[in-house]
Amino acid sequence: MSAPPVAPLAPSEATVPADAPPRERILATASRLFYAEGIHAVGMDRIVTEAATTRATLYRHFAGKEQLVLSYIQATDRQIRSYTEGALHGLGAREALLGVAGALGDQLCAPGFRGCPFLNAAAEYPDPADPVTRAIVAHRTWLRELAEGLLAEAGAPEPAEDAMTLMMLRDGAAMTAALSDPQTVRAALDRALRKVLEAAGVV
Repeated sequence: MSAPPVAPLAPSEATVPADAPPRERILATASRLFYAEGIHAVGMDRIVTEAATTRATLYRHFAGKEQLVLSYIQATDRQIRSYTEGALHGLGAREALLGVAGALGDQLCAPGFRGCPFLNAAAEYPDPADPVTRAIVAHRTWLRELAEGLLAEAGAPEPAEDAMTLMMLRDGAAMTAALSDPQTVRAALDRALRKVLEAAGVV
């Protein structure tokens, strides 16, 4: 079965028009830089310059860097949720699970892949009470519950446990592919995911 098109695991790299609203340009620029280089490594002056705006304009839309980072995480979450829900619409549970597994492998090999943006951000925001951390947890909870729901619908006897296993495989593959040959990681991930789904009686 063919997988759905590659979902935007990472922030979109689509070019924002020069005449786009300032807030859109700022957020798109920050998202690109945060994902490629790390959040704490990117200063506000760099974002202002590359977004072709001014500090006054940036602070009119975002109270500070923390609010900009939170907006980046929330925008990435919305983008991924919207794509995923659209791609899976009308698919049966088994087809959706296999499709998601295949799409994840595609993501690991996509140009510019730098790992999971949520895991990357979590490494820089260790405080569980921080709004950024809470937004990261909210996204991951949605993803785990999505997998659990599909597994339950497909008849897996232990959907919660299997969903957690799939999350762990996904996380490990995302980190490993960012540091080594993604094709090798993809092949290993495909084998591991299929074993989990077979053991769950899904495939």
